[in-house]
Amino acid sequence: MELKGDAKLIRIFIGESDHIDHIPVYEKIVNEARKAGLAGTTVFKGIMGFGRTSRIHTSKILRLSEDMPIVIEIVDEVSKIDSFLSILNDIFERANSGGLITMEKAEIIKYVTSKKAGE
Repeated sequence: MELKGDAKLIRIFIGESDHIDHIPVYEKIVNEARKAGLAGTTVFKGIMGFGRTSRIHTSKILRLSEDMPIVIEIVDEVSKIDSFLSILNDIFERANSGGLITMEKAEIIKYVTSKKAGE
């Protein structure tokens, strides 16, 4: 598969301790993105951050390192991203946790999947 041209980037900010049905929210999002046939998803773990409560979470202080910031990025065609927003909304509702979702225009310069031997 090859993608090029106009796309959208979703960036999702959550806490590491956010769960839905005993599964981390970031894991649920990645699995749902895969089921939806999106091009790919990447999860980043932050080393420091704060959110709505302004409480700083940092890996420097052991007792505050239990809920490190997580950022999930998903890029794909506009129509696929637009369809995925309802799934994200459902995940956030079911998890009953805080977070932030942003979306911006992106341009895919090159995206080509590798061809494995035997496929």
